[in-house]
Parts: sequence; C-alpha cells; structure tokens
Amino acid sequence: MSGAVVFDRRREDVVRAHMPLVGHLVREMLARVPAHVNRDDLLSAGYAALVAAARGFDEARGVPFARFAAARVRGALLDELRGLDWASRSVRQRARRTDTARQELTAELGRIPTAAEVAAHLGCTVEDIESADDDVARAVVFSLQGFATVGADDMVTEPGAGPEELLIRRERLGYLRHAIDVLPDRLRAVITGYFFEERPMARIAEELGVTESRVSQLRAEALALLKDGLNTHLDPALAAQSPVRDGCVARRRAAYYDQIATRGGLRDRLALTSPDGLPVAA
Repeated sequence: MSGAVVFDRRREDVVRAHMPLVGHLVREMLARVPAHVNRDDLLSAGYAALVAAARGFDEARGVPFARFAAARVRGALLDELRGLDWASRSVRQRARRTDTARQELTAELGRIPTAAEVAAHLGCTVEDIESADDDVARAVVFSLQGFATVGADDMVTEPGAGPEELLIRRERLGYLRHAIDVLPDRLRAVITGYFFEERPMARIAEELGVTESRVSQLRAEALALLKDGLNTHLDPALAAQSPVRDGCVARRRAAYYDQIATRGGLRDRLALTSPDGLPVAA
C-alpha cells in the first residue's frame, strides 16, 4: 500500500473523528444568530472547512489539530453568515433614523407614534417606513446589549468564554426570556410569532384581527419595550439615556420593568440555559 493512500486514510480518520467539533461550533453559533439561519447550510460550510483543514494541517507547527480546525471552521461559518447578511449599510442607517424618530415622538406625544406620524417627522411616505421596518426586521439579531441590528461579523462571539463571562451571558438570556414572558399579550404574541415561530406577518395580523401595518407597529413597540426593560436591569446607564416619560405611559412601563424583576431570581434565570450557555426548551 502506497504512502499516499495511507496518508489519505489517516486524514479521512482525522476528519471523521472531528466531525462532532463542527456540530458543536454550529450549535454554539445558532444560539447567537436569527432563527432563519439554516442549520444545514452552516454544517455544510463547516464540514468543507474541516476537510480543508485536514489537507492543510502540518504537525510540525506544534498546534493541535482541534485548535487549528476550529479556527478554520469558525472562519467558514462566518463567511457563510456574511453571505446571508443581506441588510446593507443604508438599511441599517435608515433603521437608526426611524428608531430615533420614534423615540423623539414617543417622548413628545406620550405614546407610540403611528407610521404616518413617523413618516411626517422624517419627511417620507408611510410606505417607506413600513418597507424599512420589514427589511430591518428580517435582519434583526436579539443583541443582549440592546437588541441592535448587527452585521454578520458581530453575530459570532469569541470562543472560550471564561466562567464569569458565561455566567453573565446566561443571566442575560434568562432576563430576555423573562422580559418576553411578561410582555402584554399582543406584544408577546407578535414577538413569539414573528421571531421565534417565523410566521408571516399576514398570518399574525389575521390571528390578532388587525392589519399588517398594525402588527408592524406592535413589533416596534415590543422591541422598544424589551430594550428599555433589559437595560433597566442590566445596564442602567443606557436606560438613563432613554427619553423621560410622564403620566400613564411611564407608570405602565415601570410596572413592566418590575414584572421582569419579580419573574424570578438568578437561579430561575440560569435554569433557562444549559451549563454551556445554550437556551433550553421553554
């Protein structure tokens, strides 16, 4: 048997032995990206990178193959996400302008503004606002720093978080679950249906007995409420930057923030994730 054949078989054995590594890295990434990201696409990219890593591995460098392959696989997964990250810079800029306008109008009016009011404030049409909302919503990543819409490079965190970082991340995920659980019924139905169950907006509107435009408004209201609720407990400095509200709106929001806190303690929040930080079934 030639040396080349023996080498190829050895390389094939290495690939087979490290296939679980790809699965682990994909699962780790899926916990940080939108639900519409396809698991099979990530696995295909990861396995291809694993094979390429086996071909290019040089034992003489003194680097363990698992570490070498993990770096290659993470890079391939990131490239795959970049291909899915279709939201352009202009879309994100439009999203920031719209969000700022909504915050200013909310502070001025004491309620969530309508799409027509936001459009008038920005000097555009209602169709422009609704189109921007739909584009951005499909690229939303639930960032625990404030539910920001981010690019593919921000979807993947550095591997190997220490025990303290992992504990903080698990606590934040627990706060997120609790914040969603205590949303008003309609807002919770929109968030759950649109982001977690991936149901079309038209179907959600039909179930709630409202228009698709109203569902879009409810989604924006829910995301703003979640953002402020989480910041109130996790980053008070950011919460302090939100416009000050008076009257019944402020009282309802304060009651919501209190509900998040009383939903459970640290032990309850940590129980919503596995020891390695992955969400567990509701």
